[in-house]
Amino acid sequence: MITTAEQEELRRTVRALLERNPPARSAPDAEAGYDEPVWRLLADQVGAFGLAVPERHGGAGFSYAESHVVCEELGRALAAVPYLGSAVLAADALLACGATEHLPGLADGSRVGALAWAEGGTWDPAAIRARIDGGRLTGVKEHVLDGARADLFVVPALGPGGELGVYAATPDAPGVRVEPLVTLDRTRPQARVVFDGTPVTRLGADGAAVLERLLAVAATALSAEQLGGAARCLEMTAEYVKTREQFGRPIGSFQAVKHRLADLYVLVESARSVSYDAARALAEDAPDLAVRAASAQAYCAEAFSTVAAETIQLHGGIGFTWEHEAHLYFKRAHAAAKLFGDAAWHRARLAPVVLGG
Repeated sequence: MITTAEQEELRRTVRALLERNPPARSAPDAEAGYDEPVWRLLADQVGAFGLAVPERHGGAGFSYAESHVVCEELGRALAAVPYLGSAVLAADALLACGATEHLPGLADGSRVGALAWAEGGTWDPAAIRARIDGGRLTGVKEHVLDGARADLFVVPALGPGGELGVYAATPDAPGVRVEPLVTLDRTRPQARVVFDGTPVTRLGADGAAVLERLLAVAATALSAEQLGGAARCLEMTAEYVKTREQFGRPIGSFQAVKHRLADLYVLVESARSVSYDAARALAEDAPDLAVRAASAQAYCAEAFSTVAAETIQLHGGIGFTWEHEAHLYFKRAHAAAKLFGDAAWHRARLAPVVLGG
């Protein structure tokens, strides 16, 4: 996917904003939280949260391609803002369901939406057991991105007849209990949300179709974050090996180090190709979107994990310390590799399509 001049200008704007407002969270006692100043600047000065929301619903009216650029830059900086969970997933779910009355607050970043989907450690729609009975929702949702800050929960659940639908609930409704989680990746707050007879509003009847699209959206957006993180790791490592000396010369001059960096470069550029291919498929609503999104997620997850691990190795002793941010990228890489399904799960989903079964 070739980015336009406007998209590259958006990239430069977001990157400059993030570089001017770097988070301080390398200390071992730092708690998971949000980069509040970055959140507000992205919302108020850039309008990033409403890029893919139509203008008539309070957004900027651009395509998913612009959101993809923002996701990549946020992944590069490990910025803790409710973008993936709220501006991408919750907003897309509301659009797919036609529940547009909730969109203006999400588009301007003043409200946070959370997609409460996963159950039993999986995002497989077949695993959903949360159920509606008498207009009330009972069930437990795991790994809810931005759940502790959510103003609105978008919840896939089984209807009275066992059909899969999408429902809305608010955190102050009766029977809602939100439990913030302690996770490996402290730059991505998550929560466990318990619904116990919670009154809900139905958003969409065809939940299966909505979730099929949302899984592709989630995989594509996450691949952009993983690409950004991997690219930043490679950049940090290339800079470091130019200055770190052994035996009176920079370690970057050693052939073995050059070979390792060349391999990482190939991984990053390959990840860029598959991620932007999925973004193009999403922007164009291509018929093979599910295949291209799953391919991007599987490849980018493994690429980021590999590059992050090599970053720690090539940084030597400093790469293992709390003072250096390499460990944050390593943790993000391995936590993100499980989010929305790991590479093996996505490949298993692809197998029937690829093999024609």
